[in-house]
Amino acid sequence: MRERPVRVALPDRRALRRVAGATGPALALAASGMLLAGLTLAFYWVPSDADQGFSQRIFYLHVPMALTTYACFGVAAWKALRLLSTGEARHDLESYTATHIGVIFGVLTLLTGSIWARISWGIWWNWNENQLVLFLVIFLFYCAYFMLRYSVEPGPRRARLSAVYALFGVVLIPVSFLAIRLAANFIHPVVFTARGPQMAGSMFLVFCLMLVGLVGLAASLYRTELAGRRLDRRLAELRERP
Repeated sequence: MRERPVRVALPDRRALRRVAGATGPALALAASGMLLAGLTLAFYWVPSDADQGFSQRIFYLHVPMALTTYACFGVAAWKALRLLSTGEARHDLESYTATHIGVIFGVLTLLTGSIWARISWGIWWNWNENQLVLFLVIFLFYCAYFMLRYSVEPGPRRARLSAVYALFGVVLIPVSFLAIRLAANFIHPVVFTARGPQMAGSMFLVFCLMLVGLVGLAASLYRTELAGRRLDRRLAELRERP
C-alpha cells in the first residue's frame, strides 16, 4: 500500500515573528548612515596625519573593526556564561551567532590592517609585533571554535563544550590590549593613553562615529542571523513532529 506523504503544518506569520524576533531594519539603516557619514568625513574633513599622510585614514575603519570584533567575542562569552549558569539552550545559539559575527569582523580587521601596514610601512605583516600576533591567535582560536562545535553531536554536551571554549578565548582579549602598552618596539601608533585620545577633536569625533556605526552594523547582523537560525531550528522541530 502506498504511503501518503506527511505534511508539516507551518506556523503562521505571527508565530514566525515571535520565533525570529525583530531583525532591526531601523538599526541597520542607522548604522549604515553613520558609516557613510563617518567615511565621508574621514576622507574629506579630518586633517591628514603628520607622519603617515593620507594612508592614515584607514585607521578610522581598521581600529573600530578590531574593537567590534572584541565586542562580539565578549558577547559570545557572556552568552556562554549564561548558558552554563542557567542551562537555557537559547544562549548556546546566541553565543554561536556572536562568535560567527566576530570572526567575520576579525577577517576584515586583518585585511585592513595588512593593507595599512603595506602602504605606510612597506610590509604586509610583522611577526615581531606582539599585538598583531596576539590578534591573529585570538582570531584562529575562535575559528577553531567551529571545528570543536561540529565535531560533537548536537545536544547539551556540545552546548557546554562550546560555552567553555568561548569563555577561555575571551581571556586573551585584555592581553591583546596590554600588548601594545608593554612592547618596546611597535609599528602600531598609540593614540589612547591615560591622558586621553592623542588626536585632534575632529579625528576623535569621526573615530567614535565609525565605532558606533560598526557596532550597530554588527548588532544588526547578529539579530538577523539569530532570527534565521531560530527559524531553522523551529521548522526542523516541526518537521520532526509525528
